[in-house]
Amino acid sequence: MKRILIISDGKAGHLNQSIAFCKIKNISYDILEVKFKSRFYKLLSYVFDRFDFFTDSLFEEHKNYYPEFYDAIISTGSGTYYFNKLIAQKYNKKSIALMLPKSYKYSNFYYIIAQEHDHPILLDNLLAVPLNLSYSSPKGYIKKIEDKKSLAVIIGGDNGVFSMSYHSIKEKLDEIFKKYPDYLKYITTSRRTSSTIESLINEYTFDYKLIYSKEPNINPIGDFIAVCDEFFITIDSTSMLSEVRANSDAKINIIELKSKKENTKYHKLASIINDMDEKLDFAKILKRVKI
Repeated sequence: MKRILIISDGKAGHLNQSIAFCKIKNISYDILEVKFKSRFYKLLSYVFDRFDFFTDSLFEEHKNYYPEFYDAIISTGSGTYYFNKLIAQKYNKKSIALMLPKSYKYSNFYYIIAQEHDHPILLDNLLAVPLNLSYSSPKGYIKKIEDKKSLAVIIGGDNGVFSMSYHSIKEKLDEIFKKYPDYLKYITTSRRTSSTIESLINEYTFDYKLIYSKEPNINPIGDFIAVCDEFFITIDSTSMLSEVRANSDAKINIIELKSKKENTKYHKLASIINDMDEKLDFAKILKRVKI
C-alpha cells in the first residue's frame, strides 16, 4: 500500500493542502514537522540548494522518521521544500512540492503543483492548477434542514493588499439580511478579523456564528460546504475561496474590499473563481502525478 511522508512547517493552511493531496489520491500519510534554526539558516538553504548540497543541520531537532517506508515526500510552504528535497535526494524518493517553491531550483523536484495565479513557467514536472488543493468534510457543527435554503458568510481581514472597513462589511451584511430573509444564515471569521468587525457581526442574528478569536480550534467550513446553497466570501480569503469552489457547486459571491494594490494574485484568483460555476474535479487533474 502506498504511503506518503508530509513535511510540515506547522502552518495549518500549508499542512491542509498536503493532507488534501493525500486524501484526493487516496494514499495514507504521516506528518513530520520541521523548523529552520533561524531565518539565516533558511536563507542559507537557498544557496545550498543551488549547489545540490543537502544537510539537516539547518533544522531544529525533530522526531525520528523512517524515509524508507514512504513512496514519496510532499510539502507545502517555503519552510519545507529544502527538507523535502533532502530526504528525496538521500533516499531516492519522489519529491512533490505544493505551491510554487520560489528561490529553490524547480528541476530536482519530481513534481510541482502550483497555482495559476502565481504565473508558473511551463515545465514537464510542473502542473498548474486554478485553485489551492483542498479536501472538505463536515464536522457535524451544522445539520442540513430540509426545505430550508441556507447561505454562509466567510469574513477575513486586513492584509498587505486589502483593508477591511466597518462600513463596507455592515453594508454587505445589511444587504444579505434584506435580500435573503428566508435563508438560514451562517457566518465565520478568521484569525485576521479585527475586533471591530467581530463586534459588528455580533449585532446580527445568525443561525450559526463562529468568532475565531473566541473559538480558534473550530473550523465550520466543511459544514458550510455540505449544506449551503450560496456563499459570500471576502476577496482576501484565498484559501476559503479555493476550498469552497473546489468542493461545492454553490454560487459564490466575492465581497470586494479596498485594495492597496492592483492586479495581485488575490485579484487573479477572484477572476478565476468568478469564471467557474461548479466545483473542480481534483482527482481527475491529479491523475497525471503518479506515485
